[in-house]
Amino acid sequence: MTAPAGWRPVLSRSALLRHDPVRQADLLIVPERIVVLNEEAAAIVGLCDGRRTVADIVAEIAAEFPGGVEADVVEFLDRVRAEGWLR
Repeated sequence: MTAPAGWRPVLSRSALLRHDPVRQADLLIVPERIVVLNEEAAAIVGLCDGRRTVADIVAEIAAEFPGGVEADVVEFLDRVRAEGWLR
């Protein structure tokens, strides 16, 4: 599966992005699960606001984390979408 060209990802209603000051980490809180995100994953999820397209998100992440991240960002979005955490 690959992200549709015009898709504007947004967190599902059952998912929350929160920062845990104790762990000094960003967390994706979903039903019956807490996912600790690394810096890049948290940045990607943070951009999933329903306004940005996948291409917009890739461009912003590439500016922040140089080094050919397009395929990684799309793959990550596909995985998170498959889990039902993005719509």
